[in-house]
Order: sequence, then C-alpha cells, then structure tokens
Amino acid sequence: MQSSNGRHRDGGGGPESSAEHDHDQGDFGAAPREVAYEDPWYDALASGWGELDGTGVPAPAVPAPRTEREGAAVRARDVYLEVQRSAAFQEVRSRYRRFVVPGTTVFLTWYVGYVVTATTAPGLMAKPVAGAVNVAMVAGLGQFLSTFLLAWAYSRNARLRRDRAALELRWDTQELTRGARGGVS
Repeated sequence: MQSSNGRHRDGGGGPESSAEHDHDQGDFGAAPREVAYEDPWYDALASGWGELDGTGVPAPAVPAPRTEREGAAVRARDVYLEVQRSAAFQEVRSRYRRFVVPGTTVFLTWYVGYVVTATTAPGLMAKPVAGAVNVAMVAGLGQFLSTFLLAWAYSRNARLRRDRAALELRWDTQELTRGARGGVS
C-alpha cells in the first residue's frame, strides 16, 4: 500500500528508503542528501482505515447501524422535539440568553476598548498610577479580574436560575424517552 506521497507504507524498497541514503556523500561539492522521514506517525494509517480486526479481515470503516426498532426511534425523536417546544425548555433558554448576551456584549466591549485604547492612545496608557504601575497595567489586570468575575457570575446565575429547571427537564425527557422505547433504557 502506498501513502499519499507515493512512498511505500512499510518503509522499504522504494527509492526514498533510508537504507540507500546511509552512505557518506563526501565533500561539500557533492549532491545534497535527500531527507529521510523517520517519523513513525508520518505514514500511520488513519484509525480504522485498512486495519485488520484481529481475525485477518479488514475492519469495517463505518460502525454497524443501531439495532433499535424504527418506530421507537421515531417516538424518542418526537419526545425531544416536544420537549424543545415546551414552555419549560423555552424558559430555560430565555434565562440563559438573558445572562449570556448582555454579559458577552459587555465583556467584548471592555476587551476591544482596552485593545483599541492601547493601540491608539499609548500616551494615556503610559500615564503612571502609582510608582512604576501605569494605566495599561491596571487595565490589563482589570481584564483578568473581569474574566474571573464573569465566570463566577455565570456559574452563580446558572446555579440559581437554570440548573434546577434544566435538571427537571432532563429527568422528564429521560422518563418520556424510556416510555417511548417501551421501558427499555
């Protein structure tokens, strides 16, 4: 089998094999040596492509299809669509958006403002605040602080406003899906 660059995968026999390039070329005026690829991952097969499955038969490239009943699969799919359309799911998504959209907007505005100010007003950023600490350093540390504060506020918002409702939705979805499959989990 050959790789995409025309060399044999087993590393031997071809004109590019490293065995033919082991002799010394001599002086600097001689023809340059070709580079031999010694990387074991260079010509490695992609996982599952052309490999043997242990019995001497090539492994299938695509996994076997699932064996569940088609009617149950359609009903389980309908359960997820029904949950997605439910008022409880829409409320969880709305609570998520009410925090994330303004939070992202404020943070990106603050970040872009910092970068733009640093590039367009270097005199302002160089003004000393206390000793060797200048406005740019304080604003840069403010970027880190605001990142941690936003992460804390997000996790608090999720815990107080969304996690319980999302967990109830997940539980209801699993119960409805289990019922659609006829009690099989």
